Amino acid sequence: MKLIVSLLAAYLVTQSAFAANGPVEVDRIVAVVNSEVITLSDLRQRVEQVTRQLSRQGTTLPPADVLQKQVLERQIMERLQIQLANETSLRVDDVTLDRAIGRIADNNKLSMTDFRKALEKDGLSWDRFREEIRNEILISRVREREVESRIVISDAEVNNFLAHPENVLGQQEFNLSHILIRTPEGATPEQLARVRARAEDVAARIARGEPFDKLAASFSDAPDALSGGNLGWRSAERLPSIFAEAVASLKPGDTTPILRSAAGFHIVRLLDRRGGNEAAAPTRVQQTHARHILIKTSEVVSDTEARRRLVELRERVVQGGASFAELAKVHSADLSASKGGDLGWIYPGDTVPEFEQAMDALKPGEISQPIQSPFGWHLIQVEERRMQDVSEDRKRAAARNALRERKMDEAYQDWLRQLRDRAYVEYRTEDK
Repeated sequence: MKLIVSLLAAYLVTQSAFAANGPVEVDRIVAVVNSEVITLSDLRQRVEQVTRQLSRQGTTLPPADVLQKQVLERQIMERLQIQLANETSLRVDDVTLDRAIGRIADNNKLSMTDFRKALEKDGLSWDRFREEIRNEILISRVREREVESRIVISDAEVNNFLAHPENVLGQQEFNLSHILIRTPEGATPEQLARVRARAEDVAARIARGEPFDKLAASFSDAPDALSGGNLGWRSAERLPSIFAEAVASLKPGDTTPILRSAAGFHIVRLLDRRGGNEAAAPTRVQQTHARHILIKTSEVVSDTEARRRLVELRERVVQGGASFAELAKVHSADLSASKGGDLGWIYPGDTVPEFEQAMDALKPGEISQPIQSPFGWHLIQVEERRMQDVSEDRKRAAARNALRERKMDEAYQDWLRQLRDRAYVEYRTEDK
């Protein structure tokens, strides 16, 4: 039914335009993704946007037809993840969206008015930008739920990690770019041979001196392909094992041979490195003693309602002298409620980034504004801070976190491959 409605709408628009102005190009369908469609106008608008982005980055542009194909693939993968989010009732309300856009404007040191003008000057409508940011948040939440929450790190993996000094002490960071040629799930030997041949062709073109960023934008199946495949700066322990091992002996500008993982074939280039093993990890860190009140969202409690409740509770403490601990016992949905919301002494990295960032901005005795995390909405009160030696338990926890980050990218790529292989996708890029 959705497909019929889309076709009818396109037909009526075309007929109306023809009657008014004579012949015009039909806004036809270029891909069907399960029950939804991607139109030529959608694709062209995204291609224009990506072209501007690549030009600003100084990335060498691939041929127009290659870029269009890559952009369409990205749209298909985005659409599949958003469809899954919608099917499983994931939502991003306007309050969350406005806060995210506000942070983007702040990062660009622009007022909201100036930020909106800058977007429109760049050819991107405000409504479309809002929808794109909403979709990015949805996709990040899908990734967190479907991939990151399911990664398991065994004690044996932690022991092995700590047994290698380069992991324990290594502060070296690498700036990398990569190209992924994805293999289908359950690929046959013939399919694997074809995919490897593609990877070998790309590797040969790199060896002949073609720009790595152009080839990434042209051929890579990774989500960062259209930024030239750049992964940015990462410490060794945050890299997938095959990347960390492959780049350890490279010089800046060198490229690895073809690497094989569960997701497919990779080619990695070392752009730069910094730091080294001589800088040992700190033996003392700052701890924070904090309390919090958590309100979880649900079909009954919206983000707006959760935030409103916390604003009222904050006013009762700040203006009315109410006890934060007593309010936590009554209103918090966290297991710490019975202890007045007391989280004890918190090490860096113990909490999710949103929580830690808000907590670190507070002075002892202060209470945060309502902040959102993947768990819901929080009020945070900082009791006190202290410097503390890093215990063996903390070293193991840090190793576990590093291993989790190391696994994340590869697990996400593997999950995307499975999602793509299960989907119905029909290409209609040629006129019929």
